Formats: sequence, C-alpha cells, structure tokens
Amino acid sequence: MKFKCVAAILFLSPCLGAVPAAADQVCSVPLSDWQPRQALQKKLEADGWTVLSIRSDDGCYKVKAMRAGGDHLKAKYDPASLERIQPMSQDDDDRHH
Repeated sequence: MKFKCVAAILFLSPCLGAVPAAADQVCSVPLSDWQPRQALQKKLEADGWTVLSIRSDDGCYKVKAMRAGGDHLKAKYDPASLERIQPMSQDDDDRHH
C-alpha cells in the first residue's frame, strides 16, 4: 500500500507543479522597454474604460477598471506592447488582499 501511495505522488507531482505556472502569467520585459502607465491608461480610456488602478505585478501591469454600464475589468497587460495577456477572475484578485 505504501508503494502505491509513493508511486501516485511521484506520478502526479509533475502535473500538479505545472498548474500554477500555467495559471500565473509572468512578464519578462526589461524595465527599459516598459511603456509608461499613462500610455496604458490612455489606451483603456479610448476604449471606454475608467481606470481605477494600474500597478505592476509579476513584471506585468495589473489593471482594474470599469465602464459606465457597470462592466468591470481586471486583467494583466504586457508592459511593452500594452496588450492584454490574462483576464483575471475575482478569486485571483481576492488572494492579494
């Protein structure tokens, strides 16, 4: 029985280790290539969003914004291209508070 448990752990451990890496997007852009936060804010405002906050998180820009209709945006953006790379769920946001 002990062998079966050890074998199961060894078999599943590579799978379990891969889940967090796939879930958490980390940007690896050199700081010298980052565009200013104001550029991302202007881009989002042009798309109709009211920016509540922009901060750096795991080398990415983490944005919270909302629209007049009540839509909420919580996402990460590449700091060089300002492209959205990962929508964030409410659970992701709650872990940081």
